[in-house]
Amino acid sequence: MGYRVVVVGATGNVGREMLNILDERQFPIEELEVLASRKSLGTECMLGDKTYKTKDLDTFDFTGWDIALFAVGSTATKEYAPKAAKAGCVVIDNSSLYRYDPEVPLIVPECNPDDIELYSKKNIIANPNCSTAQMVVALKPLHDRAKIKRVVVSTYQSVSGSGKEAIDELWNQTKGKYVPGQEVEAKVYPKEIAFNVIPHIDVFMEDGTTKEEWKMVAETKKIVDPAIKVTATCVRVPVFVGHSESINIEFEEFLDEDEAREILRTAPGIMVVDKREDGGYVTPAECVGEFATYISRIRQDSTIDNGINLWCVSDNLRKGAALNAVQIAELYGRRILKKG
Repeated sequence: MGYRVVVVGATGNVGREMLNILDERQFPIEELEVLASRKSLGTECMLGDKTYKTKDLDTFDFTGWDIALFAVGSTATKEYAPKAAKAGCVVIDNSSLYRYDPEVPLIVPECNPDDIELYSKKNIIANPNCSTAQMVVALKPLHDRAKIKRVVVSTYQSVSGSGKEAIDELWNQTKGKYVPGQEVEAKVYPKEIAFNVIPHIDVFMEDGTTKEEWKMVAETKKIVDPAIKVTATCVRVPVFVGHSESINIEFEEFLDEDEAREILRTAPGIMVVDKREDGGYVTPAECVGEFATYISRIRQDSTIDNGINLWCVSDNLRKGAALNAVQIAELYGRRILKKG
């Protein structure tokens, strides 16, 4: 059985990655359309060895289509997602627009697959923020065993999370024989990103947190458990692709590091690489193009009674966006469309 699938925003980084992953995972497609704004009309996109030309999102009729993977910003999503949903096409949205809507499920298939049943309230399913997606994959199996009280996370997020312009900015600043401290042009970020780190992602909120940090708190509660306390510091680093996170977890009961390692080793979507030797861990450069969320540096936190530290790395364009969206589509196909 194949599905009629639409990829909205097919010319962007995430949209193209969605097409790659649909092909790699051999998603059952009966018919495919790729949509973009008028300025990108006619741009060619590839699914395997097949070429598709983008059609106009503004005039497209979603009637009769099964799934629409949205990889456009919140403004366009706000206009077009309800139209698709009203036409009977289920929207899987990668923007932040619907993540905090109580009538829209926020899904990471390894964590809360049963929430897919809530899709019918609006015919929309939300994809979480990139930094949240990889973290909750690690948290959920540990939470099921020992119940998490509190999470302290510091992120090291690649520039691809800000789009193509940010990738270009890092490249241009780096290749121009850049010397630290000299004045460089910064357009995407408020400060230079090459050979630097910026403790600021998204807008600042009244309490001093950034919206990216707030997203991690709110989304972890919605996906895993509303009782978990989360505090985050989100940092942009001069890496092209791949987000890294240093995660400190406090549990309600003791969890031995060896047991935590074994739980994570057998959990879905996770690869544990944790050797206590030089190079015995995964860095963002090594996770690019991979499906897994990688966990390293698992160790007891001796400063609290029930603490574990770990290092978490994933390709943010994949698990943080396109892969998770396709996994949601697979879950929707198995749980809803086949049943229907």
